[in-house]
Amino acid sequence: MVQRKIPLRRCIGCGEMLPKKELIRIVHTPEGEFVMDVTGRKNGRGAYVCPKTDCIDKAFKTKAVNRSFGVNVPEETGLMLKKELSNIVKKC
Repeated sequence: MVQRKIPLRRCIGCGEMLPKKELIRIVHTPEGEFVMDVTGRKNGRGAYVCPKTDCIDKAFKTKAVNRSFGVNVPEETGLMLKKELSNIVKKC
């Protein structure tokens, strides 16, 4: 039996390498908006973050989000993503 390779991704907040399914993808869509992508299939540039508000806070504080997307991400977007993340975590 062949064991499949598990894809790993790095959290932009804490820098930890985790399986892709354990992380949440933040997407910068071609329309210019930032959204959480639970499915991992939305179109656009993506960055991965742990499902913890601490990691999102750290990613915005260290400007890792700006580096990942190559644009200046507004702070209101960070607050919106934190609310969206808390809704996602509550559903799980």
